[in-house]
Amino acid sequence: MSDRIEKLKTFLKDAPADCFLNHALAMEYVKAGDEVSAKKHFELNLNNDPGYVATYYHLAKLLERVGDTENAISIYEKGMEQAKAAKDMHSYSELQSAYEDLVY
Repeated sequence: MSDRIEKLKTFLKDAPADCFLNHALAMEYVKAGDEVSAKKHFELNLNNDPGYVATYYHLAKLLERVGDTENAISIYEKGMEQAKAAKDMHSYSELQSAYEDLVY
């Protein structure tokens, strides 16, 4: 797994703001159990491109796992707003379902 992490880091040196690469790296960190690094890359994505909808679900799930429920709820809400703005109803539905499971 660290091989994939190192490859993604190398790619990111040339394109540090690439949302796809940052998201992929964050997911590799999640698999490796490194939630701090994963969170850093998910947040970097949201700072670089708040419209990158895929990041909201995975960041919120990470926050749920570490017990940061308040921030997870906020991320789900922001993600639903972005998904709705992008007319991405599939992502909106996934975010809404996860949000409702957490809140209700």
